[in-house]
Amino acid sequence: MRQLFGTDGIRGVAGIAPLDTTTVYAVGLALAHQLRPGVIADGILGPRVIVGRDTRESSPWIANLLAAGLRAGGAEVESAGILPTPAVAYLARKHGFHAGVVISASHNPWEDNGIKIFGGDGKKLPDATELAIEEVIFKHALSTSAPDLESIPALDDQHHYAEDYVAFLLNSVPGLNLTGRKIVVDCANGAAVTIAPELFAKLGGDAMLLNIAPDGRNINDNCGALHPKTVATSVVVRGAQLGITFDGDADRCLFAGAGSNVINGDAILLMAARDLQARGLLTGDIVVATTMSNMGLEAALKRSGITMLRAAVGDRYVLEMMQQRNAALGGEQSGHILFPHLATTGDGLLTALVVLDLIVRTNKTIEELTVDLKVFPQVIVNVKVREKKPLESIPAVAERIRAAEIELADSGRVVIRYSGTEALARVMIEAEDEGRMRFHAEAIAAAIKGELGTE
Repeated sequence: MRQLFGTDGIRGVAGIAPLDTTTVYAVGLALAHQLRPGVIADGILGPRVIVGRDTRESSPWIANLLAAGLRAGGAEVESAGILPTPAVAYLARKHGFHAGVVISASHNPWEDNGIKIFGGDGKKLPDATELAIEEVIFKHALSTSAPDLESIPALDDQHHYAEDYVAFLLNSVPGLNLTGRKIVVDCANGAAVTIAPELFAKLGGDAMLLNIAPDGRNINDNCGALHPKTVATSVVVRGAQLGITFDGDADRCLFAGAGSNVINGDAILLMAARDLQARGLLTGDIVVATTMSNMGLEAALKRSGITMLRAAVGDRYVLEMMQQRNAALGGEQSGHILFPHLATTGDGLLTALVVLDLIVRTNKTIEELTVDLKVFPQVIVNVKVREKKPLESIPAVAERIRAAEIELADSGRVVIRYSGTEALARVMIEAEDEGRMRFHAEAIAAAIKGELGTE
């Protein structure tokens, strides 16, 4: 079992383990140690690593300290500055870096931060590699002291990397022109602020950008993909045709239609799947979603002759299943969408452009493209937990789960899991009968809180 790495890197409160100075420095040393043998075997003196970060006030010191650890381990480091997570993955692959590192906690509150690592192929590291790195991190953390933060030179951000990424995005949708279209774009005061202004200026049209003034503490604050009603309301107020909203590190996005309706990842998968199928690009007529995707998506895809497979939650697990089945499309309800013919990881800005391109090519609204997606009522209840004990081993919780599964049977789904990035248990229930759905969700949540709750 990995102790530091979750489904999306190492994450926690900045300054507190596992993001204390000793551990952050040890991560840099351990990553350099992991990369070095293969690099030397290729006749290269030391590994090259590119580092990017989001807009949290803790991101600069974490990036500087991690870079110091990398250099102490024999690696060369370049900083791309504030950039979306998928930009760093793309740049690592394009420019021949041996790894890419992103300092970000994505959708978490500003107090949190995280360390995400990509290989030189632009993909997240396999679980086994992360486990091997963890072992070295613990060894260094016990035997090495981190240097004083004030003694570490600040990274020299290379802003030309942002230009490379913008060019990649535009080349992914050749010919896209938004002239005559009015859209609203919410950048969540996060990493998208360095890319969205230039990107949408080059696409033409009338784009109003929201939440593009980060102050280190306002990332995701009542804005962005965590609060899609913000952009949905702005679409109506401004009389726009479409709204787009990103999370803190811009690796996912959601949309809002002209009627203030929020369009989530399930609807994006439906639109994209039908478009790829029509163009003969949906290999095997398969789409990979997760256990959290709505039964309504599965039914809508089936009507188009498309099979939906379910992977565990986490885009790394979606990608693994996609590779196993040679699938051309996959993603999560949260807005992480994977287009492997275009990118190696989920990319909110890329997803936005793909959907915009589809809207322009078909001359249809986003509502028309998703009109037959009939969503089953769904509720998600989050419970803060003090530990992540196997739920099936707790009789009171297991009994409540079994009762819900028996009653709902074929008319609903029960999915209970721990968050991979936070100390939360997530209770998700989907059913035709909304009353029974809410009853069982609250009953299971109450049982978990009674056994493992922090309050």
